Amino acid sequence: MNLEKYKKIFKEISLGFWKWLKPLLISSRKFIKKHWKKFHLTKISLLLIMTSLLVTFSLLFYQAKNQNIKSLQASLQQTTTIYDHTGEEAGTLYAQKGTFVKLEQIDLEIQDAVLSTEDKRFYTHYGFDPIGIARAAFGFVINKGSIVGGGSTITQQLAKNAYLNLDQTLLRKLKELLIAVEIEKTYEKEEIFEMYLNNAYFGQGVWGVEDASMKYFGKNAEDIELAEAATLAGMLKAPSHYNPIDNRERSKERRAIVLSLMETNNKISEEDKKSAQDTELILSDQFNSQNGYRYPYYFDAVINEAIKEYGFLEEDLLNSGYKVYTSLNPNHQQAMDEVFQEDSLFEQAPDGTLAQSASVSIDPKTGGVTALVGGRGEYTFRGYNRATQMERQPGSVMKPIGVFAPALEAGFDVDDLLVDEKLTYGEDDFTPENLSKTYSPTGKVPFYEAVEKSLNAPTVWLLNEVGIERSAKKARAFGLTISKEDENLSSLALGGMLNGVSPLEMASAYSTFANEGIRKEGHLITKIVDATGAVVVDNTEVKETKVTSAENAETMNSLLLGVFENGTAKNNKPDGFSVAGKTGTTQTDSRVGVNDQWVVGYTPDLVVASWMGYDYTTTDHYLNSTSSKGIGEVLELQLEKMLPYTEQTTFDTEDAASLAESKDSPYMNGNLKETIKRVEEQVKEGTSILKERTRDVFDFIKDKITN
Repeated sequence: MNLEKYKKIFKEISLGFWKWLKPLLISSRKFIKKHWKKFHLTKISLLLIMTSLLVTFSLLFYQAKNQNIKSLQASLQQTTTIYDHTGEEAGTLYAQKGTFVKLEQIDLEIQDAVLSTEDKRFYTHYGFDPIGIARAAFGFVINKGSIVGGGSTITQQLAKNAYLNLDQTLLRKLKELLIAVEIEKTYEKEEIFEMYLNNAYFGQGVWGVEDASMKYFGKNAEDIELAEAATLAGMLKAPSHYNPIDNRERSKERRAIVLSLMETNNKISEEDKKSAQDTELILSDQFNSQNGYRYPYYFDAVINEAIKEYGFLEEDLLNSGYKVYTSLNPNHQQAMDEVFQEDSLFEQAPDGTLAQSASVSIDPKTGGVTALVGGRGEYTFRGYNRATQMERQPGSVMKPIGVFAPALEAGFDVDDLLVDEKLTYGEDDFTPENLSKTYSPTGKVPFYEAVEKSLNAPTVWLLNEVGIERSAKKARAFGLTISKEDENLSSLALGGMLNGVSPLEMASAYSTFANEGIRKEGHLITKIVDATGAVVVDNTEVKETKVTSAENAETMNSLLLGVFENGTAKNNKPDGFSVAGKTGTTQTDSRVGVNDQWVVGYTPDLVVASWMGYDYTTTDHYLNSTSSKGIGEVLELQLEKMLPYTEQTTFDTEDAASLAESKDSPYMNGNLKETIKRVEEQVKEGTSILKERTRDVFDFIKDKITN
């Protein structure tokens, strides 16, 4: 009942609107008719249309002229190759190209078959075929403006495969034609045909006629027979539809058509045609696909960096024969990969869901990433790379960056006593607690002990003394993204950040301590060279930031050595090496289990940051182990396998606790400042005495000469 009522109301409104609109339309029509000729609107409309077409054509012509046509041949012959930190080849990127062979290494019957089916006037036109275009235009009209293919010459197909997408639009076809003309200006016909045959797709993931010959017939392209040549040529129209592995009968039907076209074009006799049509189709797959994508997560990160930092397109990078030089250390990468294959090191939920993990290693002297793993389980090309793209709360690994380093700059010393009590801060009553829920009987602990044991209460007290503004500014200098919402005690002291950090960011931040207070920008790519040999990216001079003094960096090393000597990571110290670093965890909302486990370990030669957790923490998916049993063991094994492939430089200091306990240590009884001041005064006094004695000697000599 209500529906009928609404229909009636809508009808009345519609009729009322039409009564109002109809007179307006009639008067508008009369006005247009009256003034159309007067103002020459027909001429103006035609002029606007012609101008638009001219502008569009000019733009397309400009784009075609600016395509790097000269490097086309070189790029098709080469695969984009990744090189390691020594300049040795480390692998290749996935590419839509096969084994490149010269035209004379391709059987003449293959060439004749392709020319007969794809472009019989190839050697007489200039990149486009007017007859073919007319045929395609006719198809465009009878199909009511829909482009259904046809009309493209071999040169146009090469232009499409090398530079354009597969959209069937009039604009793309015009661009294809203009690029084809530029290709014809640059290369000889034989060179163009050679590039086409080596760049064409033949189905089954195979590119190029040489690899297609091996894939379907188990022989080289120069050994192919007539029936096989016709089969290969027939695939070019629709590879997935006509390849003999997927569609044997359809392939034979298409072969017959190709053979007939070859006869029509006087490439073979009628007898040859019938003989080839009756030939049994015998397949033999001898194609050996060499997968050069050796280190998937690292190579993914290289592609991502090239796109994000240097503006490359993925298709261009994969298919244009670049040489990409990186900071990859194959020994480090292989060691890291081996550790991540040890399933026993990682947790697994009762339903079989894998705990995820990621790790990054950096050379602190250069900022170069030497190894990287972005996840566990099934790998997806350019999928989620946790090593570089993940953002997780860092927990206590944030403390050295947000609190300890700024505190040293503010004048605190490693043996100063910090308040270790359960205190409340700010208007939101933030009350940090030590993980053990216990506190020092005296209410105070030495600075170095708060670091070693990762005590929350004294860390937050220290940050409150240092100041939020100083801490946030320093954390940004370490390369971390600190939002306004992160400018609080919880985020900067305990790592409860809004968005979080990646292992790459954390490794880069800690590299500051290993490199005398200087942070080199974390990166993978050092240089990119195109197929012609031109250097298109030069990142050999990396941006660096002076984050803190060399003295403070050494003091931080002393503090963080204690973490592996006496503190939370003492069970994860790699055998035979002195390592500094920090552990960290974040708790679940229910306080049952752990969201994230972090650990950073470093020497003067190498920084490794590792993370473990579930992509989505739920009541069924959380970590049960502590950092020392989980990600700590992963780090320990990584370092034991990777550090032998470094210079094995040792720290110039001991852990802070050992220095404080030494009788000869200036840290003893907390009188470091007084000792330094006393030494300075003695140096000044000695300098003053030396000046006086020198002056006396010169006065004596002067008197002797004068007298």
